[in-house]
Amino acid sequence: MSLQNKVSVVTGAAGAIGSAVARSLAADGSHVILLDNSRERLETVAAGIDGGATPICIDLANPEAVEKAARDLLREFGRVDVLVNNAGVLSNHKIAETDFGEWQRVHRINVDAAFLLSRAVLPEMRSSGWGRLIFMSSYAAKSGGLTAGTAYSVSKASLIGLAFSVARETAAQGITSNAIAPAYVMSPMVSEQLSDEQRANQLAKIPVGRFCTPEEVAHTVSFLASPLAGFITGEVIDMNGGLQFD
Repeated sequence: MSLQNKVSVVTGAAGAIGSAVARSLAADGSHVILLDNSRERLETVAAGIDGGATPICIDLANPEAVEKAARDLLREFGRVDVLVNNAGVLSNHKIAETDFGEWQRVHRINVDAAFLLSRAVLPEMRSSGWGRLIFMSSYAAKSGGLTAGTAYSVSKASLIGLAFSVARETAAQGITSNAIAPAYVMSPMVSEQLSDEQRANQLAKIPVGRFCTPEEVAHTVSFLASPLAGFITGEVIDMNGGLQFD
């Protein structure tokens, strides 16, 4: 599972899932670059990682800022070995209530930033003959969104398509590209953006009887990033507690 001397980038690193992922990758030996829009929370996460991490405060909704950050970190570190496209914003509005501005904002953060960063890091991955791209999708991509809205559900489905496209293109080059589709991870998306009634209703439908933890998602990321996962590409790892079997 060692990622010794590897460089990893985690977007949305100040959140519950992102910070757990960053800690897990660092524990595996990687130097971790943290991207998010809260400098204070980023610095807190970085300070809690043994051996240190590099925080980069960025608005992932700004394509020019994303491209600049990619150029800067590649210039400083030379390459990115593992890219975890984890950043995401939630919208619970269904199609009739979703205006075009909200649709664009959700896609800029959830999809466009992942596309731009993936495109930026792939040349060096190809040159080195090794790389891992991991896209944080959602059960909403497969279910159409039980509580999540249209823009969010479609954006998460788009990440699966992006993961598949990159996997097809890079499989022979030592690069893997996979997605993870969690359902109801204990994070602010569940604890703050769902009502008590919504949480209770969804919990009752999960066969294992509980919500997923950020650490469980982080463990899956670490496995997909590891050398042991080199024969897995173009896959979606479901983490939904039995909500759907396939």
